Amino acid sequence: MATKNEKGVALILTMILLVVLSVMAVSLLFMGQSETWSSMNYRMMTQTRYGAEAGIHKAANFLQSTSYTSPTAAQIAANFDTTKSPLTYGGAPAVLSANSAIGSSNFPISSDKTNFAANATGSLTAGNTTVTYKPYAKLLAIQSFTAYPSTAPAVVEKWEITSDGTISGVRNAQVRVSAIMERQKTAVFAYAAFADATGCGALNFGGGGTTNSYDSSTVTNAGTSSASVTTQTYGGNVGTNGNLDERGSSTVIYGSLSTPRAGTGSCSSSNVTALTLSGAVQPKQGLVELPQNITYPNPDVPNPTPPQTAMTVANNNPGCTGIPSCSIINGGADMQINAGGTQAGATLLGNLTVKGTLHLTPPLGTSAGSNVYININSLSTNAGAVIVIDPIPGTTNQYANIILNVAGTGSTPITMNGNSNINNYSLNPATFQILYAGTDQVTLNGGAAAAALLYAPNATVKFAGNSDFYGAVIANQITDMGGAAIHYDRRLQSEFYGLGNYMLSSFNWQKY
Repeated sequence: MATKNEKGVALILTMILLVVLSVMAVSLLFMGQSETWSSMNYRMMTQTRYGAEAGIHKAANFLQSTSYTSPTAAQIAANFDTTKSPLTYGGAPAVLSANSAIGSSNFPISSDKTNFAANATGSLTAGNTTVTYKPYAKLLAIQSFTAYPSTAPAVVEKWEITSDGTISGVRNAQVRVSAIMERQKTAVFAYAAFADATGCGALNFGGGGTTNSYDSSTVTNAGTSSASVTTQTYGGNVGTNGNLDERGSSTVIYGSLSTPRAGTGSCSSSNVTALTLSGAVQPKQGLVELPQNITYPNPDVPNPTPPQTAMTVANNNPGCTGIPSCSIINGGADMQINAGGTQAGATLLGNLTVKGTLHLTPPLGTSAGSNVYININSLSTNAGAVIVIDPIPGTTNQYANIILNVAGTGSTPITMNGNSNINNYSLNPATFQILYAGTDQVTLNGGAAAAALLYAPNATVKFAGNSDFYGAVIANQITDMGGAAIHYDRRLQSEFYGLGNYMLSSFNWQKY
């Protein structure tokens, strides 16, 4: 009787099992489909994000190219309200747009609007799909300034770039990416010495060569031959696009080393390290890794072109004979050359040799801190020579900046020999600036002392024999041997700005 009641149970259990298996199979199908769609969504999101980032870079490349014309100083003053952040143009954000979904262009230069819309968009092939990108750039800040060593105005800008990446089809995908692109002005003379060469020994210190720093606003007895300053054992930072080779236990960099290179040790053409030490100590304030090379624009070739005739200034025969703008002063003890007031009206000198005491004097009525010019083919100082940078006539310790534009045609451009003194009355390097675009060697020999800014980005500069240099030097390669000291004026950190490198930062993205 009990057995008869159990008939058909196997069938029922089989049907239940089939239902369970069917449910599991359907669930697995749905899970597989969901994973497939999830993978597809992730792939499309990634593709559209990279497409949007391509739009960011396309817009950034346009804004750095010659196809883009920055507003001039006059246009900035006339058209932009820079008191607001972000600034406005005509009461609205200043915009270049290739994406009508975000907004239209609002910019004072029509060619920029047209070129941005035409050149900043594009597409990328990703497998069997096409990703399109359309950027939009909002100007956040803008500033015009004079970029050293040029006297022409330059412009730095800060942009917020937004770009949409899109895949169109049965399943659409869209990602929006934004980033900040800016170019800041930077202090040109930020280092006691900077060598822009990229190889080994771009900076070569040894034999007791050293750097430190001082503040030229604290000079005692300024304006007299007994002017002096106290140096500090910090702030004598050096930099290079290549390697510092430092030798000898008495060789000390009282500052940091900045370079895009990394590592300490032997340097070779295939492995340029940041620092090579041979019995010396590491720079006292450590190593700073630069994100990229620092480039310095060439100074202008002297125009008008100076002559190549020999000229000698001495406190005896020949005195000022044959030298323009030169006169004998102080009862025949000294000579004086008047610097020109403008670049076009620069005083023109040939191969000048200084044997006695020479005063370089700005024109009467010159404003303090303004530039006056001397175009010269070469400068050589004999032992015991003195070059005095005079204050503006009729003032006490009010100085202009005397710019010495050196041509160096057919002659060694600059040689300062033993025990000569240049600008030792003020010890303010800004008042005597030496600009040289050539590639020949500049030399400061034993016992010489000079307060100057030396800007020679293509030249080799050699310091030797217990000489003292107050200020800063920029060159292609710099050698400091034999106990020479470079004393960096810390006031230069807030003077003489140039154009820095472009930077992209602050990437953000969101999916639509």
